[in-house]
Amino acid sequence: MGSYVEINDTLQLTTEQGFPADLLNLSRHREKPITLEDIGDRVFEFKDKPSARIFQLDPVRVYYVHNIDGKWLFWGRVFIESQTIYKKLNTDGSWTEGSWLTSGTYRIIDVYPPDYQHTFTLHEAPADRNYFKP
Repeated sequence: MGSYVEINDTLQLTTEQGFPADLLNLSRHREKPITLEDIGDRVFEFKDKPSARIFQLDPVRVYYVHNIDGKWLFWGRVFIESQTIYKKLNTDGSWTEGSWLTSGTYRIIDVYPPDYQHTFTLHEAPADRNYFKP
């Protein structure tokens, strides 16, 4: 008997999972690059990442990705502040073995400039999930 836990170096979030799309907007970023000063020292929350996963902990960086309709757009780097793994319960309160979710908090430590963001995404996102590739 064993267990399955993922170890991640990338926090890839949809807007529903906690990516702050209102703050980190690609159109605005291209017009006037968003900086750490614009973000401040805020702590953000993420929720309901499928499966049991452990992210690298502060002071180790974690890449930060917005998942937009299945396409990955890299934004920078974060430090994970906290994480919680919990059972995903069915609507009737029962649990399906192996069904786990991960939530937590993070702090943004680096926002890539638009040109670097484009290049980094082209090189690092999986080919079938790359925001800049059709």
